[in-house]
Amino acid sequence: MTVMISTSVIEAENAKRQEALRRDYEGLGERLSRRGIEIDAIKQKVAAYGVAVPSWGVGTGGTRFARFPGLGEPRNIFDKLEDCGVIQQLTRATPTVSLHIPWDKVPDLAGLRERGSALGLGFDAMNSNTFSDAPGQAHSYKFGSLTHNDAATRRQAVEHNLECIEIGKALGSKALTVWIGDGSNFPGQSNFTRAFERYLDSMKAIYAALPEDWRIFTEHKMYEPAFYSTVVQDWGTNYLIAQELGPKAFCLVDLGHHAPNVNIEMIVARLIQFKKLGGFHFNDSKYGDDDLDTGSIEPYRLFLVFNELVDAETRAAEGFNPAHMLDQSHNVTDPIESLMTSAMEVGRAYAQALLVDRQALEGHQQENDALMASETLKAAFRTDVEPILAMARLESGGAIAPVATYRASGYRAKVAAERPSVAGGGGGIV
Repeated sequence: MTVMISTSVIEAENAKRQEALRRDYEGLGERLSRRGIEIDAIKQKVAAYGVAVPSWGVGTGGTRFARFPGLGEPRNIFDKLEDCGVIQQLTRATPTVSLHIPWDKVPDLAGLRERGSALGLGFDAMNSNTFSDAPGQAHSYKFGSLTHNDAATRRQAVEHNLECIEIGKALGSKALTVWIGDGSNFPGQSNFTRAFERYLDSMKAIYAALPEDWRIFTEHKMYEPAFYSTVVQDWGTNYLIAQELGPKAFCLVDLGHHAPNVNIEMIVARLIQFKKLGGFHFNDSKYGDDDLDTGSIEPYRLFLVFNELVDAETRAAEGFNPAHMLDQSHNVTDPIESLMTSAMEVGRAYAQALLVDRQALEGHQQENDALMASETLKAAFRTDVEPILAMARLESGGAIAPVATYRASGYRAKVAAERPSVAGGGGGIV
């Protein structure tokens, strides 16, 4: 397997921390044992858990007003794969990459798949783009894509999604994620009912082309880029879509695509209950769809989401097979560092949720003991599971301290010397 960072660097950095990690792990294991928890069993589950990295996430993001490119930004999908390979090499928690078409479109798909394999990476769900215009396309998406009034524009958007399926088949992907920016900015601009009817007709044409072993994920978003109405605006509409399309259609939950104070973990529970949870785009938010680093604002909410996921995992809920992916915009940090820490935060929330005493929790719920039910969850959340995460990384060949090891490797300076600088000034999140 091709490695982007010398194994000698990783070994040297691990050697500085290995004895301290051993002591921390043994100490945590003793404390967990008193709670009836076997630490090695938790470590094995954490080691087997993975979250996909978005290809676009390794580039620098931006706002509507400006974008400030970083050093050594990837020039193409092959550069992106190298950066994603670094994240997997150090964290051992990001084994797959999710591509966005046409951003990542290349003529040599066999070569792309081979390069991913050489870097130890597989390909997660394909992402279509009908929220912006590609060079040379015949019809603009300024006023919509799958819901456009013009049949030719809708047909173009459908054909783009069909192309994404074909590309995904060549790469070994098994899912298609569809998010559209269709909506309206003024009252009266769009007929809500007819727009949704056109959407369903378009999606049914895409669904009909899915291979038997594929899934399709539909993603809702409350607002942006349309600010008065959005065609797929909430989880209820998303659920209706999945029901209308059929058994291969599922709902994708982006943690930022909700109104303030919405109980996201309850939405997750509902979708699990009715067998329509497709998976997640992990990020965090303060005001809206901010695409901040996962766990940077509300780590307890992330834990509560995973509490529902582990509950479903524990009871082997029917149809439960969620896909997990990071979806963030990195404007002031090194994207590789942000994606590594975010992947670790997702793993942390999973490990903490595995520590919940589910028998005790159910007993407190049955007795209507609200305080002790809450304290049962907090006992798991307050536990420092870092030794478990670090030991899982170490035993898998990764880094005990991924960010410190990444910085010690000089990788960013190396690629900055190889990749031409990108001019700034443009607005728009990428």
